[in-house]
Amino acid sequence: MTLAQYEQFSNYAVASATGILALAFVMYVAQWGFARNVAPDRELVGASTSLPESSAAQEIGVERSNMAGSIGFSLTGLSWLVLLVGVVARGLSAQRVPWGNMYEFGCAAVLVALTAYIVLVRMWAIDWVGPIITGFGTVVLGLSALVFVPSGPLVPALHSYWLVIHVLGAMISGSAFLVGAAASVLYLVKSRAERNTAAEDRVGFLWRIPPSAKIDQVAYRVHAFAFPIWTFAALIAGPIWAQYAWGRYWGWDPKEVWAFITWVVYAGYLHARATAGWKGKAAAILALVGFATFVFNFVGINLFVAGMHSYAK
Repeated sequence: MTLAQYEQFSNYAVASATGILALAFVMYVAQWGFARNVAPDRELVGASTSLPESSAAQEIGVERSNMAGSIGFSLTGLSWLVLLVGVVARGLSAQRVPWGNMYEFGCAAVLVALTAYIVLVRMWAIDWVGPIITGFGTVVLGLSALVFVPSGPLVPALHSYWLVIHVLGAMISGSAFLVGAAASVLYLVKSRAERNTAAEDRVGFLWRIPPSAKIDQVAYRVHAFAFPIWTFAALIAGPIWAQYAWGRYWGWDPKEVWAFITWVVYAGYLHARATAGWKGKAAAILALVGFATFVFNFVGINLFVAGMHSYAK
């Protein structure tokens, strides 16, 4: 295949992966919807005409919910595979690592995020964050298409092995931050429901996911994993690369400043949990603020603020 054919193949693959991921999101939403009238302790034993009507309806709801969830996870895995092909083909067409601009970073970052999600589903059974992960990934892939640029050589400042180290570290930590943000959102929803919902009214998929304390623990673990990687990517590898490219470690560039702001917010989150025993609502909100600064750094700064990183558009 020629380089142009690799690029065209990559474009088709990324577009296909976006569509498949959107279908996965729909199936995850259906998983929640089918279980809207299901009691939390309802086990799937199969519908039977001998069961009371309400019990049979709940069994059918469980069966449909489980099937939708399985299809959603399978579609997520298929989207991951197709997107992997698209990212690799993009790298082959450009003859370099495929994250040299905003479009490529968006595609590669979603690929890493889906990898993290699939791995954590196998490790911790966190498929309950599926709607948020797949929905967010679909939006990122869709928006990335709006800033598409043809594959080509890098600008001189990006000709460094630090491109691989710095950006890969940012993508890995960002993927964990996404999972942590998704868990924090569900924590806020679940903890509020636990406080305000009577026992007899606790039906639906929300009551089939772990209790809020367990969700909070998942959020803390993924943030604790991501923070050292972000520290290395943003505050060590980034400045070293800046010295190599521009002759200074720190220059108050907008992206550098916002990377530091993100670090400060997440450092505050982990410090507060470790020393002040922060848990629950305050910690979840602080984690979401941190993720908002992370997203703004990689979207808002690139699109709306001029700086030394403007070539990343």
